[in-house]
Amino acid sequence: MPNENKVATKRIGICETQAVTVEGVRTVLSRTPDLELAEAAFSLDEAIQVLRVSQLDAIIVDKTFGIQALLEWMGRAQSVRKDAAIIVWGISITEPEALRYLHAGAKGIIRKSAGLQPLVSCVRAVVSGSNWMEDAVFREATRQERYARSELTPRELQVMELVEQGLKNKEIARELGIRPGTVKIHLKHIFEKTGVRGRYGLALTGLKERGMVELPYA
Repeated sequence: MPNENKVATKRIGICETQAVTVEGVRTVLSRTPDLELAEAAFSLDEAIQVLRVSQLDAIIVDKTFGIQALLEWMGRAQSVRKDAAIIVWGISITEPEALRYLHAGAKGIIRKSAGLQPLVSCVRAVVSGSNWMEDAVFREATRQERYARSELTPRELQVMELVEQGLKNKEIARELGIRPGTVKIHLKHIFEKTGVRGRYGLALTGLKERGMVELPYA
């Protein structure tokens, strides 16, 4: 009689520059009943072919290939597999980089130094349909003491929403028909009222508020 309680195993791929790292990830995932490293690639082109022929639930991609190359690859990957769940990882990932990956369609953001359990948590969240990123990537954003969108003026709300979309000050000014200097003033007031430090923290806060990203806390 089949075991009705058996957990369905999710197939994970990885695109890495170091073979030893691939084997390390393989070992980590082999210890979980619900995840397995099914495919490995060592170039972005090879990873596209893997996505074409393999039924993967998620793929982990090394940031070492370069930000612009990775962003372009993500577009190609999503044209091959619209449901491709992409996790970007690297030795270091800054807030601006992470937000670019998110806007490009990444579902997970994690550093290679995060540890074994955070990696497993990230993969599990992504294959279940959630977005996930390591809290340390957004150090400033996670230290805010207050957040009150209701205290913002209608114009400040407009500015904040455009920041959340990834627009720069000049683009926001053009969109709203105001001067870039006026945008800076609005941002200053937004930071003071919300307690959020920096535009990247502001963008992350908006994503979290809309339920678009899961941010675990240690």
